[in-house]
Amino acid sequence: MRCTQEGYGARLRPMQNISSGSGSPSPVRTPAPLGFGRIFSEHMLTLQWSQGRGWHDVQIKPRAALAVDPAASALHYGQSMFEGLKAFRGADGVIRVFRMDAHLQRMHTGAARLAMPAIDLELTRASLLEHVRRDASWVPRERGQSLYIRPLLFATEGFLGVRPANTYTLLVLLSPVGAYYEKGLEALRIWVEQEHVRTTPGGLGAVKTGANYAASLLAAARAKSNGFDQVLWLDAVHRKNLEEVGTMNFFVRIGDEVVTPPLGDTILAGITRDSSLTLMRSWGVRVSERVISIEELIAASRSGALQEAFGTGTAAVIAPVGELGIGDLRLRLPAAPGEIASRLYNTITGIQYGELPDRYNWLTAICP
Repeated sequence: MRCTQEGYGARLRPMQNISSGSGSPSPVRTPAPLGFGRIFSEHMLTLQWSQGRGWHDVQIKPRAALAVDPAASALHYGQSMFEGLKAFRGADGVIRVFRMDAHLQRMHTGAARLAMPAIDLELTRASLLEHVRRDASWVPRERGQSLYIRPLLFATEGFLGVRPANTYTLLVLLSPVGAYYEKGLEALRIWVEQEHVRTTPGGLGAVKTGANYAASLLAAARAKSNGFDQVLWLDAVHRKNLEEVGTMNFFVRIGDEVVTPPLGDTILAGITRDSSLTLMRSWGVRVSERVISIEELIAASRSGALQEAFGTGTAAVIAPVGELGIGDLRLRLPAAPGEIASRLYNTITGIQYGELPDRYNWLTAICP
């Protein structure tokens, strides 16, 4: 794996008047524990899009409040979407971004569902790498910590008519983070939500847009008030088939089969989900992407076939489940984290920190 010098091309001239500094900057001292999404680096990256001109005006500038027109359609009609990926500093000092191209491609493809312009993959990639390079001192040095990268695409045109906007901003923030869940790899208690739904067929469930997260907040808050960590969503039509858990894709191991719900327009195509599937298949694990109902899960628990359950996502990587609450019923998993969840967590994080071989070319290393 070679480190990349991307970020100095002709299309990035607007950024070249910003000093990159000299030598290797000292690491930034941040409060402990870091938590997740509470601390931000000193710069932000912005790119502008306008009708007839396309993407232009790339800038890396000090992080500051935004000046947004009060009539911007992102505020009124929810025309916005985001991504989330991470950079890791290995023991060798090298900074590696995990599956950057897959994340940017998902954003590029998903924009069309919200009638927004697709991001320029080449320009965004180079700009993002330059942003991380210039704020490299914010990448934590401790194992278990990383730099969370949050691209946000939103409509900025001031216009109250209901139509796609004519101007957009792509904003990127960097945030040094620790574990998403304070419990780390300790087992989560999950509530199976039977009243509310996250999304519906034909809706926005396959796109990483804020609307899906807003729809989840009430049920998640109610679950947490009752002692649960997150919500497992059921399908909107039959209210019986498993979909996502919280902000993650969901896996269960029944006997010798690992099952995850199939992708569709109600489930986000998770990058960690894809990484987990790739690894398990390379290990010879029997993996199925198929519909699984709550009734099948209950039956598997009662027969002793339900071995483990876990969520996968960029923020938490692997989150083992120890208990599922379904009304008055409680399904308790025999081991959390289980064998598969533990192996996935150790392998994925090992690759991310440069401790294990990158057999699938998932890493982009950044030159100092």
